[in-house]
Amino acid sequence: MYMIYTVTFNPSIDYIVRLEQFTPGEINRVNYEQILPGGKGINVAIVLKNLGHDATALGFLAGFTGTAMQQQLRSFNVTEDFVHLDEGFSRINVKIKAERETEINGQGPKIPPEAQRALFEKLDRLSHGDTLVLAGSIPNTLPDDIYERIMEHLDGRGIRIVVDATKNLLRRVLKYHPFLIKPNNHELGEMFGVTLNTDDEIIEHAKRLQDEGATNVLISMAGDGAILLTEEGVFYRSAAPKGTLVNSVGAGDSMVAGFLAGYMESDGDYERAFYMGVATGSASAFSENLATREEALALLKTIA
Repeated sequence: MYMIYTVTFNPSIDYIVRLEQFTPGEINRVNYEQILPGGKGINVAIVLKNLGHDATALGFLAGFTGTAMQQQLRSFNVTEDFVHLDEGFSRINVKIKAERETEINGQGPKIPPEAQRALFEKLDRLSHGDTLVLAGSIPNTLPDDIYERIMEHLDGRGIRIVVDATKNLLRRVLKYHPFLIKPNNHELGEMFGVTLNTDDEIIEHAKRLQDEGATNVLISMAGDGAILLTEEGVFYRSAAPKGTLVNSVGAGDSMVAGFLAGYMESDGDYERAFYMGVATGSASAFSENLATREEALALLKTIA
């Protein structure tokens, strides 16, 4: 049985608050609050579980916040196998939703070399046919080529690797032929120093990433939908489903999870995977929480 793993180098406890107005320098009282485990790989693992697929969340945890995150993931029935650090604490990110959104993101713990080696030992358990999702930024306590080191370490083992990262962090790993990359249209343009205004321009630059080594390129475009360019050179385009944006946090991660779920459920049908990704990403954007299978399937019927 093939397994899915996600890596989140700097996971967080996300403290989400809503208030009518946020006034710096004053006491602000919230009218809604929620605490959730955060981090791109963690989001992918949670949504995969919501969609009916097991995924193991890997990464680093520390301190009382790490313990709380572990407990929350277990309450979501998500399998976790984190490396536990002896010092520091996993970061807390505060997300303030008022007339404008404001985020205050913690720094996270130091990750010593022995902890990095422990992560690689866990990655050595992956085998042919498994999928690994590498998602998010790299904390300054890790080498900035950690994605490359992981992909080089696993190269040639028949592991499908998904990379959701930006700019040079993404482009430097293309030589290892990731199965799927997911820049948004703005990030895609930034990689080449241009502004992309049309579908043709987006597809042209997605092909350039394929020329550099990417297998499949999924471009998210927020309210404008998404485009997939497959390894066969076929592209799919979908408008975004209709709905009210409630929370954009985790929508891109949900798209990745939906794509993987659709790919596995259809024995590798890229069209099905694409539309399931679009539907799942939108379902999270239209909800206070990450998408459920029922929400995703309901939207899928409107676009595919």
